[in-house]
This record gives sequence, structure tokens and C-alpha cells, in this order.
Amino acid sequence: MIEEFRLPDLGEGLAEAEVVQWLVAPGDTVTLNQTLAEVETAKAVVELPSPFDGIVSTLHAEAGETVAVGAPLIAFDVAGAEPSASSAGASSAAEEKTPPNLVGYGAAPAKGGRPTRRARRAGRVDAVSDTAVLEAAPHDVLPAPEAVPAEVGERPRSTPPVRAYAKRSGVDIVLVAADVGDRVITRDDIDAYLERVGGHSEPVTAHVPDTALAASVGERETRIPIRGVRKHTAAAMVQSAFAAPHVTTFHTVDVTATMDLIARLRDDRALSEHRIGPLVIVAKAVCLALTRTPGLNSRWDDAAGEIVQPHYVDLGIAAATERGLIVPNIRDADQMTLPQLADALRALTETARSGKTTPAALAGGTFSITNIGVFGIDAGTPILPPGQSGILAVGAVRRMPWEYKGEIALRQVMTLSLSFDHRVVDGAEGARFVKDVADILEEPGRAMLMR
Repeated sequence: MIEEFRLPDLGEGLAEAEVVQWLVAPGDTVTLNQTLAEVETAKAVVELPSPFDGIVSTLHAEAGETVAVGAPLIAFDVAGAEPSASSAGASSAAEEKTPPNLVGYGAAPAKGGRPTRRARRAGRVDAVSDTAVLEAAPHDVLPAPEAVPAEVGERPRSTPPVRAYAKRSGVDIVLVAADVGDRVITRDDIDAYLERVGGHSEPVTAHVPDTALAASVGERETRIPIRGVRKHTAAAMVQSAFAAPHVTTFHTVDVTATMDLIARLRDDRALSEHRIGPLVIVAKAVCLALTRTPGLNSRWDDAAGEIVQPHYVDLGIAAATERGLIVPNIRDADQMTLPQLADALRALTETARSGKTTPAALAGGTFSITNIGVFGIDAGTPILPPGQSGILAVGAVRRMPWEYKGEIALRQVMTLSLSFDHRVVDGAEGARFVKDVADILEEPGRAMLMR
């Protein structure tokens, strides 16, 4: 019989995904958990495994096409007889066979009614959880077949960028929910509501046709659709830039001793395979400095009226990829040794470059580092990742004349640029953090004086 596989919510609470490429074709025989396709969400490229053993019957979307969560994606001809009338009558709809709940697909479909919000836990989110962010909990289940009465009072299903867009447009998203029913609300739904009621919308980005690449105009310009990671990053940066009052402070430091240490570590046969470089030393220095200035490892919770201060460091590392900027995290970086940090950083970088970073690896993060030095840049004013209070830009290491022991000498120097949320961190705390990091880079032995 024919079984349809609908695009699941990949544990992110997002409304759609783009089919990057199909790895099967109609007529192919597939097995359970065989990879069917690669799809790109606003956060990452994800491989979709098959929930059935069978023969591919129909592909409901072409490569490059955007598919809404819950829409048919692929159909299978699955071996087995159709259920008889008597057995069908004896079983209720809630007892029908459901596809396996595979890793990365979020929660299983609800048996009836609308999904309810999970209770928040006081502790941290488990890094290996299918639902990477607790804020996505209301969206972890595919749309239920029946609408929910208005008196239930649950928040309409939408993503944070869509809710922000509705707020900027002056639209009550509850009214839009009444129009669309029990599915995830999109920006197009907001625009349609405004058009119907005679309102006006001023979207942040212009609408672009949903094609892989729009045709060039008169061979003098090219139009590239804004979607996927770049679209998500743009929305997040706009939200962060206008929500958190940014302050950036700079400090140039003599890192000659650190570079000498790196050279010695690379010559050590026991450590040579770990590839310890300047960014690894900076990451370790950041983790140590955050123990003395925990405000930079905090986040502002406007809804609760609280500053949340984690007792761990999930260190974000900004990575420039072909699909745009992403910030995957090294979980519990503060608990790692220098070789462990080096290995984690290398794995993170290789995964990001291959486009295989998972949504869970991109979720959370308590403090971030961006290495602008790899582009030959000395300093900058980085924008905070949403939900974080600090980000450190690491500049290029340059040999230049520098005052050293009362004389001018050729030394290796680096500029640190710290941006922080001035609601959470004051200038003195930001300055102390940068000075602590700089002290370790100037004299690595100072790390022995910190926790």
C-alpha cells in the first residue's frame, strides 16, 4: 500500500525547509533509516532518513523547492496488505500505525487535539536532546487535523522571527491564527491578513521568488533569493542589533609568549596531533576569564524580568560557510583541557565546512568567539548572537615594533574586540574581562593563577 512521508519539524520549530538534493528516485528500493534527501532549514543542512522499507513511488518536491512542515515530501509503496474492513472498524483513529519516530524528527505526531506546551526545566538543556531549544517546544509536533477552540488560550504556532515581524507590522498574531487554523503561521499569512484588513506591511527584506536563482536583469545584476541560513542569520542579527544595546571595547596585546608556547606544543610529539593554535589558546583564556566576569556568560530574559547566569560555558565559534555565517557551540568548553578544546574546535570547523552541522550544535551558546584574523583583519565591532551578552573578535597576529622592557622591539601583537550587552554588563566588567584574556595571552603562565 502507499505510505506518504510528510516533512517533519526537525526539532527547531521552523515552518519550512528547502530540498537541497534527492538521494533516491522513483522506483528505488529503500530500507529503514536509509538517507532519502538533504534539506536545508534556516539553521543547517539535515539528512532525512527513511521511515519505511519499500519502493519510492513519488517525489512530491524537486531539488531547490521549499516545502512546508507537514506537507507531503515523498510516497512509498510499502509491502503489506490493506487493512480489512473488520479490523478497520475495530481500531480507532488513535490506534492507527504511525511511522517510527526517528532521531532528529522531533516529537511523534499527537494522537488528538493540539500539542500542549512542555514545562520548562530549571536546569540546562541536554545537548543531545531531539528538541534543541526549549523555546521550540510548542512547534515540535506536526499540525493536528482539527482546529482548537479559541478558549484554549495557547499561543498561536509560529516562529520567533514571524512573531517579531507581526509585532513590527502592528498585527495581533492571534487574529491571524483565526484565519489560518491550526498550522504554523508564516510571514505570508501576516501579509495576507494585512491585505485583507487594509493594513500596511514593511517587511525587512523584499519578497523574492522561490527559485534557486532568479534570472539576471539585463546582464547587469543578479538576484539571489534570501533564504536558508542567510535569511535566518540576517533576521537574528537585526533582532540582536536593535534589542541589545551594544558596546565594543578594544585592546591590543603582545602575544609573543603565546606564539612561542604554541611552537613548543607543536614540537611536542605527545601533543602534535591536537593542532593547538592561537584560537585554541584564546578559547581557553576566555573560559578562564568568564569565571571572574560571569556577567558576560549571562543572558537577558526580558519576558521573565531576569538575568540568567549559566554555571557552564557553551562556547560559540563563528564559522563562515558557503551557505552563510553559522555559530556552532562547543558544549561545556570550560571543563575541557587544552588538547580537548583543540580537538573539539577542529571537529566543529570540519563539520561546518562540510555543511553537516546539526541543529542541536547551533542551539544555545552562552558566549561566542569570531576569528576575523584569518581574513587578515585586525579589529571590528561584532554583533552579539541573540540570547548572548558577549562576543570576542580575535584579530590577526602581526609582527610590528612594540615597547618591550623599556626598548623598541619587533614583537607579535593581536587586537581583541569585545562587544557586550550593556543591559547585563557594565563597562568596568567588560574591561576586566578583556584584560584577563589579554594577560593570559601576554603571559600564558598567568592561567595558573585562575581557577
